[in-house]
Amino acid sequence: MIIASAQFTARPCDVAGNAARMAGLVTEAGGRGAALVVFPELAVPGYELAAIAAAPARLTTAPDDPRLAPVREACRAAGVAAVVNCAGPTAAGPAISSYVYGPDGALLARYDKQHVTDTELAEGFVPGTGDRGFTLDGTAFGLAVCFDAHFPDLAARAAAGGARVLLASSLYGRGGGAAERMEIFPALAKDYGLFVLLANHVGPAGPYDACGLSAVWAPDGGVLAEASGTDPGLTLAEVA
Repeated sequence: MIIASAQFTARPCDVAGNAARMAGLVTEAGGRGAALVVFPELAVPGYELAAIAAAPARLTTAPDDPRLAPVREACRAAGVAAVVNCAGPTAAGPAISSYVYGPDGALLARYDKQHVTDTELAEGFVPGTGDRGFTLDGTAFGLAVCFDAHFPDLAARAAAGGARVLLASSLYGRGGGAAERMEIFPALAKDYGLFVLLANHVGPAGPYDACGLSAVWAPDGGVLAEASGTDPGLTLAEVA
């Protein structure tokens, strides 16, 4: 199975525009043989915490939100699954949510980021309460969102539950963030025998200048594929 990490520069608070861009990347991924494409953290509204907190009715999106219809339709047309990270509505406030759409466009799973940062908490984002995974074409996947990957027990539980691949929708900035990704993700792959995919932003993302460098690591910790630090696009690797 070929999987793809999609990095791009999300337009702040432009849900419809970002969804259209993501639909195009789903279509491209299918044309290049990928069965699954993964997008960065808060790719749909952009990493705009204060704006989301101030206007949750406009900037949160449920799985069936009509503004995400282009992504769901692209999944159906290309026969590709997608991990789409949004500000997801909950009764307690917005979560940072990954929606997994199957190759038929239907929702396979929803995962809400469990380890939200202090900044995200201060803006009213609520943590998720449990792990989620899914199976595609016989391969089991675990889900993480950015800071989740700093807590190895999440990867350990995914591996213990039979996952072969861990998918991380993330935002890492230049400098310290770029260094962190090289400390964290190869170690998770090697320590738990997982393929690990990182989908990162590139360029301006809220208060950050994202470093790109989306990648896929093999279970021995070696890099299978890595994106540019400056350019948007897809990074593909075979994992099963």
